[in-house]
Amino acid sequence: MNDLLFLIPILPLCGAILCGILHAKGGTTKSLSGYIASAAVLGSFAVSLGGFFALGHGEALHQVVYQWIATGDLKVSFGLFFDNLSGFMALVVTGVGFLIHVYSIGYMAHDEGKAKFFAYLNLFIFSMSLLVLGESLPLLFVGWEGVGAMSYLLIGFWYDREGGWPAVAGQKAFITNRVGDMGFLIGMLLLFHHFGTLDIAALKTSSIALPAGLATLISILLFVGATGKSAQIPLFVWLPDAMAGPTPVSALIHAATMVTAGVYMLCRMSFLFVQSPTAMMVVATVGALTAFFAASIAMAQRDIKKVLAYSTVSQLGYMFLACGMGAWSAAIFHVGTHAFFKALLFLGAGSVIHGMHEEQDILKMGGLRKYMKITYVTFLIGGLCLAGFPLTSGFFSKDEILWETVKGGGQIHFILWGIGALTALMTAFYTFRLVGLTFFGKERFDPAEVHPHESPKLMTFPLMVLAALALFGGIMGLPDLIVKDGNWIHHFLSSSVTPLEEGMGHGLGHNYELMFLLLSSLIAIVGITAGFLLYARGPSFGQKIAKMAHPIYVLLAGKWFIDQIYQAFVLTPLFLLSKLAALFDLLVIDGLVNMIGGLAFSLGRIVRKLQDGHLQTYALWMAGSTTALIAWLVFQLWS
Repeated sequence: MNDLLFLIPILPLCGAILCGILHAKGGTTKSLSGYIASAAVLGSFAVSLGGFFALGHGEALHQVVYQWIATGDLKVSFGLFFDNLSGFMALVVTGVGFLIHVYSIGYMAHDEGKAKFFAYLNLFIFSMSLLVLGESLPLLFVGWEGVGAMSYLLIGFWYDREGGWPAVAGQKAFITNRVGDMGFLIGMLLLFHHFGTLDIAALKTSSIALPAGLATLISILLFVGATGKSAQIPLFVWLPDAMAGPTPVSALIHAATMVTAGVYMLCRMSFLFVQSPTAMMVVATVGALTAFFAASIAMAQRDIKKVLAYSTVSQLGYMFLACGMGAWSAAIFHVGTHAFFKALLFLGAGSVIHGMHEEQDILKMGGLRKYMKITYVTFLIGGLCLAGFPLTSGFFSKDEILWETVKGGGQIHFILWGIGALTALMTAFYTFRLVGLTFFGKERFDPAEVHPHESPKLMTFPLMVLAALALFGGIMGLPDLIVKDGNWIHHFLSSSVTPLEEGMGHGLGHNYELMFLLLSSLIAIVGITAGFLLYARGPSFGQKIAKMAHPIYVLLAGKWFIDQIYQAFVLTPLFLLSKLAALFDLLVIDGLVNMIGGLAFSLGRIVRKLQDGHLQTYALWMAGSTTALIAWLVFQLWS
């Protein structure tokens, strides 16, 4: 099995090349691109599944394809590493990715650029596979940058629509991620300077001690990279605007794969982060605040994809909260369940948009459950999981994060748990606000212009598979209260992550776990009930509440005006600085160069008169020169 690991990234790469050829060739053959791309990802999933089962019969799988970099002390091989953590992530990436590819065949059926679209999707899976399987930080970073480049291309895929807004959104995502990547690069350079290697396994087993201050600095620099890729404060602003791309892009990049890359990287480098309690607390605090902040914005959004986008930012915050608490397996557990139910919700939203003739405003929907029964049922299942309804996958993974947060027993642990619990309440509320306004109540669209209809089977089949995974995926991490030693994913990942030192983060005993489990259930039920009762009959009652709390509603609907703040205090000063630099370049640098050139040109104009080709001129200069020479000689003799 070791010799087959390279197929996981190579198959999507080959699929991308074939789709690119079909796009260049044109004609009816472009329709084959979706099936070729889907088959390539299915092949990757099959190899990943084989590797996953092979893990149970021995150690991690490892394949060195070739020597990639060899310069000075830096030696990096193109090596793939398939252990429990990367194996689980590979299954999520290729498995959910395959379902999204199949869905895209129906969604993009009438798009002229579908072959190019599937080429980009396959390249994205190729890059994400390198990210999770790379045995060294440089190879991981190649995949890291690859998914960034593909997200730029996929977000801006419809660059000629909406006045070019998708292209602007793609640029925003690309540039924001580059800010975070600078921190990642500096962190890598410091690691190499201190250890002399960037191989992850070698870093983990190195006997060289890392000073506490340096461990904190490097950890926070790597975390800065993660805040860009996984949309955390302050670099979260790109992800909501990334909804400008086709809906399958939102499901693939912003639910199941790219945005979880930061969480994966933190878990992979857990041996470094546990050396710095300060860095861990920074990760946990930023995660909790991001979760709350994004959930508050989602409560007031009208665009069906924007609600889910801010929900994604919020759920990613939960994952980082878990990482900061040292609950690495809980974070990856939520990565898996979130991939199922959020991909389901995004694809369900795409089905709604498809059936509503591209309408995305939930205030212009209503009553759609009569027209789109499969979409409604599957979307409802995804909503229950996101809201944390008891016994769904989202309930188990979110509850484990909250329990791992509070069981430390300290004041900061209760504060972070309180933020997480309040966020859970808001999540349940806005999720069923979304369900109520979309599928219940009176129809708020013009039947003469809009004819809602169910999506084709190529789109509904992935919805049903994802609904089953979302509903029963919680089996991976059942708490011991329900099944003794039932938390399979915790035991499965224990060999791939580094736990906190014994005694850290264990202030409350397991006898308190049942109380917090019931409290999580109550929070979810209260939020679901409130959201559904307020909005199932339409937006009128909710609008009355918005008028009563108008300043708060304006603040949340305006997304806390973060984009405007960035525009005023970051982008505008940078724009003015660039203009000043351009003027300095034009007036001073170019001016100095042009002045010297002008002087040389003027001097040349004067001197060239000495060489005008007339004998009279030459005779005059000869006579003048002779006179001057005689005068000089006379002066010399006289003196």
